[in-house]
Amino acid sequence: MILASPEYLVLLPLLAFMAWRWPWLRLLHPLRALCLLLLVLCLCQPKARLFGSGLDLWVLVDRSASAASALQPRLTEWEKILERSKGTDDRVFFVDYADVPGIRGQIDANLFDTPPQFTRTASALQFALSRIDPHRATRMLLLTDGYSTEPLTGLESRLLEEQIGLDYRLSSGDVQNDYQIEKISLPTRVQQSEPFLIELEISGTPDASFPVELWRGGRLLTRSQATLSNGRSVLRFTDRLSQTGSHRYTARIAPEKDQRPQNNFSENWIEVAGGPRLLLITGYLNDPLVPVLQNQGFQLEVVADPATLNLGQLTGAKAVILNNVPAYKLPPDFLRAIPFYVKAQGGGLLMAGGKFSFGSGGYFQSPVDELLPVSMELRQEHRKLAVAMAIVLDRSGSMAAGVTGGRTKMDLANEGSARAVELLGDQDAVAVIAVDSSPHPFVNLSQIGPNRHQINDAVRRIVSMGGGIFVYTGLKAGYEELKKAKMGQRHLILFADAADAEEPGDYKNLLSKMTADGVTVSVIGLGSETDPDAAFLKDVAARGNGRIFFNNNPAELPGVFAQETVAVARSTFIEEAVRLKPTAAWMQLAARPLKWPEGVDGYNLSYLKAEAASAAFTEDEYNAPLVAFWQRGAGRSAAVSFPLGGDFSARIRAWPEYGDFAQTLARWLMGNPLPPGLSLRTRHEGTRLQIELLYDHSWEERLALNAPHIALAVGGEGPILEPAWQRMEPGRFLCAVELDPGKIYRGAVQTGPYTLPFGPVFGGRNEEWNFDRERIAELKALARLTGGGERTDLSKIWQAPRRSGLRDLRPFVLTALLIVFLLEVLVTRLGLHRAEVYAFFRKMPRPRLPQKAPNPPGGNPIPPPLPPEEPTTRPAPPLPAEANRQSLFDKAKMK
Repeated sequence: MILASPEYLVLLPLLAFMAWRWPWLRLLHPLRALCLLLLVLCLCQPKARLFGSGLDLWVLVDRSASAASALQPRLTEWEKILERSKGTDDRVFFVDYADVPGIRGQIDANLFDTPPQFTRTASALQFALSRIDPHRATRMLLLTDGYSTEPLTGLESRLLEEQIGLDYRLSSGDVQNDYQIEKISLPTRVQQSEPFLIELEISGTPDASFPVELWRGGRLLTRSQATLSNGRSVLRFTDRLSQTGSHRYTARIAPEKDQRPQNNFSENWIEVAGGPRLLLITGYLNDPLVPVLQNQGFQLEVVADPATLNLGQLTGAKAVILNNVPAYKLPPDFLRAIPFYVKAQGGGLLMAGGKFSFGSGGYFQSPVDELLPVSMELRQEHRKLAVAMAIVLDRSGSMAAGVTGGRTKMDLANEGSARAVELLGDQDAVAVIAVDSSPHPFVNLSQIGPNRHQINDAVRRIVSMGGGIFVYTGLKAGYEELKKAKMGQRHLILFADAADAEEPGDYKNLLSKMTADGVTVSVIGLGSETDPDAAFLKDVAARGNGRIFFNNNPAELPGVFAQETVAVARSTFIEEAVRLKPTAAWMQLAARPLKWPEGVDGYNLSYLKAEAASAAFTEDEYNAPLVAFWQRGAGRSAAVSFPLGGDFSARIRAWPEYGDFAQTLARWLMGNPLPPGLSLRTRHEGTRLQIELLYDHSWEERLALNAPHIALAVGGEGPILEPAWQRMEPGRFLCAVELDPGKIYRGAVQTGPYTLPFGPVFGGRNEEWNFDRERIAELKALARLTGGGERTDLSKIWQAPRRSGLRDLRPFVLTALLIVFLLEVLVTRLGLHRAEVYAFFRKMPRPRLPQKAPNPPGGNPIPPPLPPEEPTTRPAPPLPAEANRQSLFDKAKMK
């Protein structure tokens, strides 16, 4: 034990003198003397040594994207130095961190294969502090570039409390040229055609001039020049928008010399407010729905090119109409956003029939499949024709490239082929051929039914073997397999790298023969339409009477294969006129009945889902629903299985009630209007989103019965967040949410049957590439405050000062002092003398255990001893009455 303040021991002689000089104080009484000794010991601040000579070193390794290039080449050497220089009693622990920290060896080794876009240094320090051994001396070492994406405030108190020094080693060298867009500022919301200001803040060193571009969506608005003065420049632009919805603005800079180009762009969104509108996505050049809906007073946004769709067009749209548009033409993020738009934001969805709609359009098992009131699952007994399909896969060298999750492009192409096999029926047939410089049949044309498992097993074993893909060779090999088929429908899917599709050969004549023989060809191109061989692949699909897909994201390949397979193998459009049978269900969404047409010219075969309602059925063998609808979450969905335009719509377009039918469905899909007295206001600064719900007294009772609920979706489809409200005052709810940088959020506030949607909201620029020198200064200050600093020689860290390893014993001494003091008070209060206390405890009965006497050698038991006689004691003479009445303290006073 160590006394931190031994000078208080001088009180002991003083207390001894007081006990001798004034005996009436009874300082020599055992309990009172013990109290004084404990009090003196407490003043001396006793401490106990806890630790030995060993040191635990926790090394926190920054594995984020910004530090990867500078840290990774040095990391192995630094770790060897630390291991080699430690003592026999020392221990070292490595914690890898970026977004989420983890002890090395206890986390997935592939977690940091793709460097994460966050540097959460404070979280990593908290993680290490929660796992230290309290019985060992500990020190922290940070291997980082110093740029954390979260503040380090609040850590100094914990480090000082634990007496843990924080050291660091910076991996980044001196950056001479770095320029970045710090912020692009826009108003949150403006009115139609209202001018507004766009402000760009640019910083960097050294001062220079370079070009700046400002984009709206995919359109370049302006080019300008930024000139930095004292490391900063501010550019201002103006714009106005007549189209309602949300619009994305993106700014880019192009410095001549820049060591960190990752922070050379930024984006933000603005909402143009307007009345409720319908978003019509059509596959017809002159859609007959347009004049019908416009004449009924609807504000209509018509999109004839689905590839231009973005999430912002869902803002302010009360319903989306998909009129004979195939799923593969919709951007994947837009398609994935529709379920949240309907179920959480209260939007409406209508799918109209046609040859590129429902199952024929590839919507089976797509994100909108669950929203529709009809099932596109084609029953086996309703299959008109079996399908023979040949899948020709590129297995050239480029397919060996790795993607997210430790898989290769080839793995995802194999997964897509397996998905296609799963979607084919038992009576269908398939052939799978891998092609590089020659064809390699992995599956010869085989019926699916008895061979599905073996086919999928063979498909998943295809590996890349190098070289390029010979397109003509692959097409010819696939055609030879399809010639063996006796099915009425034959189709070939060619998968090729749009940047590496070689050997066109005489593909034109080959495709001419194939189409004449009834074989169609579709192409899935890995890449974009700007790649070198994209035009060639487009021509292959056009001459093969098929479809062309381009996809830059290998992770979406399985979904593309599934869409194409569904469109071919599950084509369910009935090209025959059929009589129509109405039902009373129409009155659930209309004020008056309709005079229905006698029949329709064609329709998409589907089946009514449970809990959905149908206003009309076919009178053929299928009894299929023609007009179905239901509620989905906060929104509504409807399916019209017959075409509303184009081929097979002559009877419907000539129907006198056509306009009334369309406008009734549209109004029902748009939902009930929001009553007055309730409004939503959002405010976005940096990565913080503030949501305010304002209401008047008329809403008090309704909100008490149906508390407002927030749903927040990250990106196109999720995950879904549900932050909590705070009731700030009557008439005002408030919610503040921290957003992840670089992500897009959409949300809605729901209360009862009413919904207030908002978004998209950009989560702010990615702070991972915002190299703010204040973060390094913050790290240096924290290290200095805890007794650490920068370690240029890592081997000497084991010689650094470490915490004393002493534990304060005063809490225990004070506890003992309190107990002894209370005993002393008790004894004094009862007027007991020391002898009386001892006598009291001596007289307390003590239990005795019965003892069995041993038998004597002769075998006769020894009788138990007789109980002792009660001792005759003479009672003590009584004390004088005067002595009983006066205490020793009173006697001392009389003296």
